[in-house]
Amino acid sequence: MTSQLTTVHLVTLGCARNEVDSEELAGRLEAGGFSLVDDPADATAVLVNTCGFIDAAKKDSIDTLLAAADLKADDPSRTVVAVGCMAERYGAELARELPETDAVLGFDDYADIAARLRSIMAGEHHQAHTPRDRRTLLPLAPTARPAASGGIALPGHGELPVGIAPASGPQVLRRRLERGATAPLKIASGCDRRCAFCAIPSFRGSYLSRPIDDIVAEARWLVASGVREVVLVSENSSSYGKDLGTPVALERLLERLDAVDGLDWIRISYLQPAEVRPSLIATMCGLESVVPYFDLPFQHASASVLRRMRRFGDADSFAGLLASIRTRAPQAGIRSNVIVGFPGETAADVDVLMDFLASARLDAVGVFGYSDEEGTEGQRLPAKVSDREIADRVETVSALVDELVSQRAEDRIGERVRVLVETADAQGGVQGRAAHQGPETDGVAQAQVGSRVPDAGTLHWGKVTATDGVDLIVELED
Repeated sequence: MTSQLTTVHLVTLGCARNEVDSEELAGRLEAGGFSLVDDPADATAVLVNTCGFIDAAKKDSIDTLLAAADLKADDPSRTVVAVGCMAERYGAELARELPETDAVLGFDDYADIAARLRSIMAGEHHQAHTPRDRRTLLPLAPTARPAASGGIALPGHGELPVGIAPASGPQVLRRRLERGATAPLKIASGCDRRCAFCAIPSFRGSYLSRPIDDIVAEARWLVASGVREVVLVSENSSSYGKDLGTPVALERLLERLDAVDGLDWIRISYLQPAEVRPSLIATMCGLESVVPYFDLPFQHASASVLRRMRRFGDADSFAGLLASIRTRAPQAGIRSNVIVGFPGETAADVDVLMDFLASARLDAVGVFGYSDEEGTEGQRLPAKVSDREIADRVETVSALVDELVSQRAEDRIGERVRVLVETADAQGGVQGRAAHQGPETDGVAQAQVGSRVPDAGTLHWGKVTATDGVDLIVELED
């Protein structure tokens, strides 16, 4: 039986990058003598890996911390600790405003997380950090950063502590918390962009790529644990390698990963439209294991709104990018996110956005209403759009998007698609995703099967026979 003195439960909120960070924390905790448990009621300590991106995510983080603190009613000795982006971003302020938690830990605490947690569980007071702009921790010149990064906390880039490295095989500091056939794989941290609506660079820091060899080693480790698909994640994947002195480092990385035995699908998330070069499109569409899936956060289509956002592009340049992708891969999956209600946005700007979306034939679109984020340029801009008008615009654009992505799914009827099976039962209930569908965001493929029910985690060809909104109905081949 597991000792209650060393049990810990990890809750992960937010994006796939946070999932990787949680699994690194889990690896460090196990190396430090803790046992991970699935039920928070069985844990002596609960760590909540918070999200600090937008207001809704911050509220969810606070609610989760309070729910974890409520478990203390059953066991007052239980420890509740906040980690993650919200904890890093607010530090001592969060500790003051949320006394129900026992401690707030920042990224600099991750390397010694087991020792930190033991001291907190022993009743020692932890002084929460005063947040700082983490962009100042690395040199301004990207190529100078790798040599200067030693000793700087980089969640998801963890190195094994001395004494616990395996004698052979990949040296990976990570403990999987989910056992599906898909796993995120972090390729970089931070961001050098200065988008006017985003505070992430201030608490995630400047852009820093992981070495290709480290990423490939972790991919092999994931395959050995049953993974068939990796999703390459970072704040800006198209910038990968800018600090490594290799202009086409992402292409080289994809070629190396394509050669990993047992890795069937490689998916890339978050490609800045302005950074997607022809050689990257050719590589993504030409390698066998790389799915032709383009996650392109356009954010808007009006040139004037994009300039105020400190973004690049317009409806015509975005249409040209989509055409260049579909010339090479007509069936490519393309998803995007858009923000409505940014300061100064007019009704005419919304019309430009909606016209672009109507012509773009995207497979999935996330629609978000703008909200001010502390410390961003957008917070200081005049000509704010009212909350009510933002809500109306979100509703209008979302209704259009729902119709458009349903139509795009219908366009795929008759297509032969490859499906990664995620769940399957003896009654024939089979669900998975086609190559153009990213995990959790882009719909699913409901499979119709014959006499043989496929196993979860396997890949099968089939034909799209019908749709249900953005979801596909696929008849699998025997």
